[in-house]
Amino acid sequence: MSKNLKGFEYMEYVRKQFDTLKERILEPRKFMQVLAGPRQVGKSTLVEQVLAEITIPHNVEVADGVDPKDSDWIHRVWEAARITMALRGLTEYLLVIDEVQKIDNWSEVVKREWDADKRNGVNLKVVLLGSSRLLLKKGLTESLAGRYELIRMPHWSYREMRDAFGVTLDEYIYFGGYPGPAHLIKDEIRWRKYIKDSLVAPAIEKDVIMTSNIYKPALMKQLFELGCSYSAEILSLTKLMGRLQDVGNVTTLAGYLEILDECALLTALQKYANDEARKRGSIPKYQVYNNALMTAYKGRNFVADRTDTKSWGRWVESAIGAHLLSMADELDYEVYYWRESAKSKDEKDREVDFVIVRDGEATAIEVKSGRRGMNTGLPAFVEAFHPQHSFVVGTSGVCIEDFLCCEIEDIIG
Repeated sequence: MSKNLKGFEYMEYVRKQFDTLKERILEPRKFMQVLAGPRQVGKSTLVEQVLAEITIPHNVEVADGVDPKDSDWIHRVWEAARITMALRGLTEYLLVIDEVQKIDNWSEVVKREWDADKRNGVNLKVVLLGSSRLLLKKGLTESLAGRYELIRMPHWSYREMRDAFGVTLDEYIYFGGYPGPAHLIKDEIRWRKYIKDSLVAPAIEKDVIMTSNIYKPALMKQLFELGCSYSAEILSLTKLMGRLQDVGNVTTLAGYLEILDECALLTALQKYANDEARKRGSIPKYQVYNNALMTAYKGRNFVADRTDTKSWGRWVESAIGAHLLSMADELDYEVYYWRESAKSKDEKDREVDFVIVRDGEATAIEVKSGRRGMNTGLPAFVEAFHPQHSFVVGTSGVCIEDFLCCEIEDIIG
């Protein structure tokens, strides 16, 4: 066991982003490195592991507790790194700033300091850590264009949780992929409290509400909790709004869902269609990025939900959806669902659970876990859209465990 940047213990499991970050730090100074991902996926731990493996002198600064309006804080820690280099006669130094997005106007300050070092020939390398796509939206693409490389840290996969903590397939499907509370899954009450109090509350209150224009924080929290409980289900925003206690409107809810998506917490998948207007006007299918979020707000207990065939089918489908979302940014593909309403009372709606689209090519995936009989959705989709690939995951298809262990690029490549 070791301590990470924030003082928590962690398992010495090395994620695949370790080699990428280490190699880039050891390269000649050209770009600052940005490690981005949702809360508690191991960003700080990964940096700590890399620092233990390199010999470059370094300093780690964490913006937690710093006044958000004190943008000069970044200048001060940067200047301290420069002075340290000068006093020690160093030709190379590394500055790591964690939770950088919490400082107002951070990107402009970072740009100014980085460019000053470039002009003055100061070999000060920089690693920034911050929340997933909120960090991108808050300055990287505008202020720091051309000055950084992004290393994405997604939620933990089944393979990682299995190898690091011995989590079984069923446990992963139910308890999701957060490493911090992995040792608590046998105590479900304690596990659930940890997810809500130590993970969700900071993510919503600090990463979402503090960094976005949220005019109704209570509505945002309710939307998140309700959306998580509807993961893998299709429900209109109008009907969802009717289940919320706070007052809002469809436009507000849609905007809040986009922010939750940017934080890699909850998304609303659009229906696959040939034109953008039909996609945007579709009824959303809710999907968590980590099944722990669904279980925290929807689950009864592991035994009850595992032995309920219909209920378990939703957990399996949601786990497959979370796995697909985990690499969507990295591999530059989009995830949709598809449904065609029945034309008569004797027919059922035809549905495909997930449609992956990259470079105009579609891959259709139907999930079965014993909860359904024959489904005509997949052949209907194939006939209508001629996807590159189409297959079933689960009953009479690709093994669920094999799919959750796979690299998505091997499927859509």
